[in-house]
Amino acid sequence: MSTFDDRETAFEAKFAHDEEMQFKAEARANKLLGLWAADLLGKSGDEAEAYAKTVVVADFEEAGNEDVIRKVAGDLGDKSSADEVRAKLAETLKVAKDQLLSES
Repeated sequence: MSTFDDRETAFEAKFAHDEEMQFKAEARANKLLGLWAADLLGKSGDEAEAYAKTVVVADFEEAGNEDVIRKVAGDLGDKSSADEVRAKLAETLKVAKDQLLSES
């Protein structure tokens, strides 16, 4: 195997790892957002966990975060605006990435 082949293999492995970590971070951030929203909706325990799972599943409807924001903002109604949900999602993404890095 040549040096070029080694570099290509290493690059592909790093890309796959980075994509997997981004997916995990986004899923965890969505769960954290769901738990935050569940608290605002007065849910706790198993009910909050179940709601958080629905938020994670909502992310598979379309590319990007708008499907999650639309779901959570719609569920919260006048308890929170779409902009507040976006800000909270950005916050939870940072927390999720920090958690994943500390687990590695």
